[in-house]
Amino acid sequence: MSGLRARLGSTWVVVLVSLMLGGCSSTAFNQAPVVDRGAGVVRPGVMDPTTQAVKQLPGFENAGKPGYYTVKPGDTLIRIGLDHGQAAKDIARWSSIDDPNRIEIGQVVRVVPPTGSATGGSGARPVAAVTVAPTSSTASTAPATSSASATANSEDEINWIWPTGGPVLAGFDEVKNKGLDIGGKAGDPVLAAADGRVVYVGAGLRGYGNLVILKHNNTYLTAYAHNRTLLIKEDQAVRKGQKIAEMGSSDADRVKLHFEVRRQGKPVDPARYLPAR
Repeated sequence: MSGLRARLGSTWVVVLVSLMLGGCSSTAFNQAPVVDRGAGVVRPGVMDPTTQAVKQLPGFENAGKPGYYTVKPGDTLIRIGLDHGQAAKDIARWSSIDDPNRIEIGQVVRVVPPTGSATGGSGARPVAAVTVAPTSSTASTAPATSSASATANSEDEINWIWPTGGPVLAGFDEVKNKGLDIGGKAGDPVLAAADGRVVYVGAGLRGYGNLVILKHNNTYLTAYAHNRTLLIKEDQAVRKGQKIAEMGSSDADRVKLHFEVRRQGKPVDPARYLPAR
């Protein structure tokens, strides 16, 4: 009997010691203090603000402001320029972009000229500074207002011509077709629809093939797509009726000219501007 008591007593001592050691071990792990011994120490699961700084894209401070545009997936400066009625080169200059072929999603670019900035080779007419000496104390601002109105009206007073003589294959549709598709034969002449300046020549805009974009003033651009041959160069001044390209089928299912008129970047129906046939 005394031997049994001795064995049970030994067992309880072992159990008690095990519980005490286990409890001490658990308490030591869960309540160990976290020590930060310097800025360079990174604790598990804590973001280090010195190495996780967010990259700010060029122009981020102008996001959402009037006259600025945030680059979206698939954008190019050519597309942005066409959609805002500007030359891609001008947008690159206004936005301090060194390589126009490299822009980033989320980057903010300027799509209107800075105050007092000329648009360079974009074909826009500069406004001449005129100093007028007042002839009496009753001078009014009516002449200036009248002059501004005349300038605005002259932007819309363009004598357009058809860029080629073929039949219209597809009319304007704001969703499906942003211009007119005009038929013809490979090599048929493509003419400038009005006086202007060349702001783009090339094949950098998907779906347009060999493309020419002309800027006629601060309001209007025209685009001529799917050409076989391009006969002019960027920044060149062209006259209405001048041959600027030869019709082709680049990036198209058949020989045709896709012709667009853009008013302040927005596609409008060319048939509203071209003379009746």
